[in-house]
Amino acid sequence: MTKNDESLDLVKQAIRDAGLRATPARIATLQLLQTSTSPLTHAVVAEHLSATGVDKATAFRSLNDMVEAGLLRKTEVGDHVWRFEVISGENGHDDGHPHFLCVDCGSVSCLDDVKLTAGSQRVSEKVGEVTEILLRGHCNNCR
Repeated sequence: MTKNDESLDLVKQAIRDAGLRATPARIATLQLLQTSTSPLTHAVVAEHLSATGVDKATAFRSLNDMVEAGLLRKTEVGDHVWRFEVISGENGHDDGHPHFLCVDCGSVSCLDDVKLTAGSQRVSEKVGEVTEILLRGHCNNCR
């Protein structure tokens, strides 16, 4: 069995373990998001999947089904565009993590290693529960 076959089997099993059928659209979606280094919009996912014959509506349903099943996280970074990323897997996004939004080009990057300090967590708990951290600025390509 090749590494690709093993990877495909793991993707199928993850989908089944989440209580979903491992359809070609869901398999292709999860594989794409597992290899992505940043959250992807529905439009980007649909564009990639169109080469395999998956239409936009099916791509959207697959994304939302996998969000509901706990395989994907759905994030909106203030630009009214939903982005999707794998919660666990090859890219290591097991927990929530901050994102960086470039105010010039709109790119979104994951900041996996950025965490609140213990002091920041204590202060934030006085006001409420932090569910997301978003940093805005100018990416290296736009500076």
